[in-house]
Amino acid sequence: MNRCPITYEKVEYGHYSEGGLRRLSPRLSRLSPFPYSAAEQRYQASQQAAKISVQGMQPKLSVKLSVSKGQFKLVEGGGLYIVKPQHHIYPQLPENEDVTMKMATAAGLEVPIHGMVWCADQSLSYFIRRFDRPKRGKKLALEDFAQLTGQTRKTKYEFSMERLVSVLDQYCTFPLLDKLKLFRLTLFSFITGNEDMHLKNFSLITRDGKVQLSPAYDLLNTSIALSGATEETALPLAGRKRKHKRDDWLNYWGQERLGLNLPSIQKVLNDFRQATPRWKQLLGWSFLDAKMKQKYDKLLEDRLGRLDLG
Repeated sequence: MNRCPITYEKVEYGHYSEGGLRRLSPRLSRLSPFPYSAAEQRYQASQQAAKISVQGMQPKLSVKLSVSKGQFKLVEGGGLYIVKPQHHIYPQLPENEDVTMKMATAAGLEVPIHGMVWCADQSLSYFIRRFDRPKRGKKLALEDFAQLTGQTRKTKYEFSMERLVSVLDQYCTFPLLDKLKLFRLTLFSFITGNEDMHLKNFSLITRDGKVQLSPAYDLLNTSIALSGATEETALPLAGRKRKHKRDDWLNYWGQERLGLNLPSIQKVLNDFRQATPRWKQLLGWSFLDAKMKQKYDKLLEDRLGRLDLG
């Protein structure tokens, strides 16, 4: 019996569960393969690179969902979804990002609708709903931290975790609430081996007249995806990018720099502790191969142990 690449629900017939299709649209009854191979998608992404507003290390495509045809369609602009195909160097990035985003949901983080779609060559591509483009109304104002701090793609690593706090203080409507969100996001990223959370992976969005941290995106375990990775954070914390201990995260980062009280920090820790069995379940259900699942699980155990959450 297969599992749905959108929800991980068991599928007796076909490739997608009814719940997975309805997550995309209540009127969607089927989803045909994305009509491009991984190589063709990477080529199309290179052609779109100058036009698409969301870029980065992974190839990205702008697409729309045609409910009547039951298919994702490639578009040059105005797409409501981003599709990321298999990378030509780094293995299983779609599968990696998908399970990590599902783990983020279990950890209490706000994430957009996401999943994976089967493609013409039977590969899987990851898709995510653009949270800055509502179904109705104008595009929402969205700026990443590189834009807000005058940095560029070339200098997106030339910052520190501590300096992120001033961005929230300067722009957010309710800074303290977003500091707690930032704490949850950065600690989750450490636990799941995401050492590529640079300035362009944090954004502020304006919704309902309030400026706040955007839903989380680009979450994946880069430590197991990139061979030879030695750093643990993209931006230094307490002057270093590795060998962070529980005290660095909870006392220094959480209390001293973010100004969170102990009950708030403990609430996040308790949420993560309670989510751990679900993380393991999702990892087991994921579309990663057995070797990559083992690497992911080993890293999880190490990080949880360093935080005394094991």
